[in-house]
Amino acid sequence: MKKTKSEQQQDIRLLGRILGQSIHESEGKPIFDVIETVRRSAVSFRREGNINDSEVLLDKITSLSDDEANTLSRAFSYFLHLANLAEDRDQNKRHRRILLENSDELRGSFKHTLLKLKEQGVSQDAIQEFFTQACIVPVLTAHPTEVQRKSTLDLHREIARCLALYDKPLTEYEQAELETELAGHIKTLWLTRMLRFNKLMVDDEIENAIAYFNNTFLPAIPKLYTRLNHYLKTLSEDGTTETPSLPAFLKMGSWIGGDRDGNPFVDADTLKHAVLRQSTTIFEYYLNEVHLLGSELSLSTSLTHVTEALQALSDLSPDQSRHRQDEPYRRALIYIYARLAATARLLTDQNIAIRSTHVAEPYATPAAFAGDLEIIIDSLKQNQAGAVVALHLDRLLQAVRVFGFHLATLDLRQSSDVHERILTELYRRAAITFKGKPVDYARLSEEEKVALLLDELNQSRPLVSPWQGYSEETTKELDILRAAAFVCKRYGQQTIQQYIVSHTETLSDMLEVLVLQQETGLITQERDENGELLPLSEDDGLIVVPLFETIPDLQAGANIMDRWLGLPIVKNRIQYAQSGIQEVMLGYSDSNKDGGYLTSNWALYRTELELVQVFEKHGVRLRLFHGRGGSVGRGGGSSFDAILAQPPGTVAGQIRLTEQGEVIQSKYKNAEIGGWHLELLVSATLEASLLASSHTQDCHIEKFGHAMDNMSAIAEETYRQLVYGTKGFNEYFFAATPIHEIAGLNIGSRPASRKSGQRIEDLRAIPWGFSWAQCRLMITGWYGVGTAIETYLNEGTPDSPKTAKARLKQLQEMDQQWPFFRTLLSNMEMVLAKSDLTIGRQYSALVTQKSTREKIFGMIETEHAKTLAMLKQITGRKLLADNPELVAALQERFAYIDPLNYLQVEVIRRQRQYEKRKVKVSKFASARSQRTIHLTINGIATGLRNSG
Repeated sequence: MKKTKSEQQQDIRLLGRILGQSIHESEGKPIFDVIETVRRSAVSFRREGNINDSEVLLDKITSLSDDEANTLSRAFSYFLHLANLAEDRDQNKRHRRILLENSDELRGSFKHTLLKLKEQGVSQDAIQEFFTQACIVPVLTAHPTEVQRKSTLDLHREIARCLALYDKPLTEYEQAELETELAGHIKTLWLTRMLRFNKLMVDDEIENAIAYFNNTFLPAIPKLYTRLNHYLKTLSEDGTTETPSLPAFLKMGSWIGGDRDGNPFVDADTLKHAVLRQSTTIFEYYLNEVHLLGSELSLSTSLTHVTEALQALSDLSPDQSRHRQDEPYRRALIYIYARLAATARLLTDQNIAIRSTHVAEPYATPAAFAGDLEIIIDSLKQNQAGAVVALHLDRLLQAVRVFGFHLATLDLRQSSDVHERILTELYRRAAITFKGKPVDYARLSEEEKVALLLDELNQSRPLVSPWQGYSEETTKELDILRAAAFVCKRYGQQTIQQYIVSHTETLSDMLEVLVLQQETGLITQERDENGELLPLSEDDGLIVVPLFETIPDLQAGANIMDRWLGLPIVKNRIQYAQSGIQEVMLGYSDSNKDGGYLTSNWALYRTELELVQVFEKHGVRLRLFHGRGGSVGRGGGSSFDAILAQPPGTVAGQIRLTEQGEVIQSKYKNAEIGGWHLELLVSATLEASLLASSHTQDCHIEKFGHAMDNMSAIAEETYRQLVYGTKGFNEYFFAATPIHEIAGLNIGSRPASRKSGQRIEDLRAIPWGFSWAQCRLMITGWYGVGTAIETYLNEGTPDSPKTAKARLKQLQEMDQQWPFFRTLLSNMEMVLAKSDLTIGRQYSALVTQKSTREKIFGMIETEHAKTLAMLKQITGRKLLADNPELVAALQERFAYIDPLNYLQVEVIRRQRQYEKRKVKVSKFASARSQRTIHLTINGIATGLRNSG
């Protein structure tokens, strides 16, 4: 490990030296000397804890001019960008070293997982069966915590590529040449604007997502299937039997362009544009791959035979070149290319072929395209040329099965209150009566709404009239649903499959979406001549997915789903149109903002167990969609550990989870890193599904559930008392965190708050957590836990052990035996290690009311100390004492993050003093000050890595 650490330090020193040279050259020696003084003071203070270094650091920062502050923020932010690249490279090298030395020991790898399954007696047939039923989908979302511009990310990739070249022996000239190239990229980075001038629009977010498909998912996912097939074959009983082809169990999803909840900029045109861009991207990929195959497959019939099917495909080719008369594979691929180009023209309305083609019939479905590729593969294998398949063909075929003509499944999402307003208007305009009374939908009771909606679903007459005029909101929503019906018909039903209902609180919230689908052509169930409904076709309509977000919603979730699954019309849909599966989404962000870290996690766990019981009762398969974010307070942390810590029966081969904000960049910056994270995701799902021991987990609930119930209730009360019950907390939060500045940062198309004004209740969970991370207090990942544990230890419950010592032992057993509790504490430990109350106190000084500042920061300080003490009692160690490498890495990072925090406080203070005193400053000076604050936000988020 010492060698690895040394290599990482060498990379950081190299990159830092080149960055320093760029700054010195571009900005001059005086500002370079200022940056060096601040850097040395921060490093020394972190390493030695010398108070003099801290004073030098603060004095230097408070004496900076506005221009110097701006340059300093850029310098430290870019250094953290480069440090991340060095750290990623170090992790990749350690990963590869383990693979080379003993790949069996790499936890989360396919080999390690399959060997573990084999040791536990899981058969090869059971594993193959798992993949035929599995559905694993990472879903990209555009939540606004990714603060890097695409131009910056592109330069990151170039710098990372150069660093990787240092792994091979280099001549003196090659090393000099490489350093020159690195210097060029780092100079470009320094002179590239870090911040966006304009707010991101949805189209920009779509393009950002497309870049990750081109750089990561398109190359990585087909390789992942090939890698998994290799280990399934080599670890089978005899190691030689050809394993069956894997179905497309791992696919990609996206919300970008279909998520309207709180985003007024998503409409029908946005939805169509998102699908068009996705389709264009995948056709460009296919056309390029088929073109490459045409140059590769030069096999001649003078040297090999072909199957009749391949010859027939070749004979269909319009190619008449006499140079290819004996090359049937090339001729077949020219025919396939022409058909593919025709399909692309039909579906994208563009000519994106990279070479001229002949007129050909478009492919009706991706399966037809895959069928022609299978003919080529079959011919090669039958004629002793199977080795050729592994060059490109097998991965292209797998890509077609995974990505189709749509690239990624696009979800629709809207809030339940919007649906209620639409139906209220539709019923009013249609002058519908129900049970003899005109319908005022919004005023109906829940039971009346359910009865009305069920009746509507059995009506043959339309509720929506083309002759009526509707409000802007209703028109927009109906148009989006019609657009969804259009793209599903055009690109295939895989294009859009889910409709997520935010803020699901009642059964009617779900039924409303079925009615709206029926009115817009998404549900096309037909009737016979007697008006009776005909059997549903497969994929008719979108799955209505409830999103249970707040603590009360989570607690009500199982009852709502029990009623939903008990409806005959829903049972019919699930059986015939949804392959027997119903999806439920769980919200980590809002439940955390509502009830705090401990209560959110426990409510989610309890809800999942209750859902399993309800779904077993109705004989329906459950697929959970986890709305996880980057920060621990929003469900972040290791996805691998999180999946293994799920309650019994909740994975069962079915899982979707969001990948949000800066997590996308961190996990999927390139095909190598992205492929590993996808492998972890598949391995965890495989292990959690086939090794889940419900008996053991149920024992945990029986043994520890009462303790968790007690601590959860206390933690929620403690958290809510601070956030919602303490006078002045609103004022403290909006003054002592950079929430206003985050709202003004052009990092997402979605507004930071659902409503105008300054209320915690209206603030979105993402900027809420992001703000606390910026000021290094991160209360979303720990607040309330200390009081909950201390109270339980001191007071216990009627069901708990009788003494405090026995209760402590019980909590220690929970940490050692229960994956859920262990993961909960582990994630909290990481957050506490990144928290810094000294820096948090600097931010609290921005609160002008002394009594408010001292009261609220005092509450945070007290709870923080209590949480640290309770964690140490349970684990028996100091923070991260079992992970010295991470401690060392964090200490290195903090030396560069801390100055950005101090600088952020100073510039915010200056800006607010200008505003308070109504000091006139030029527009240029004001804009520069805002940019400096935004630069510090960028740098701090970059350094903390999982703050959004």
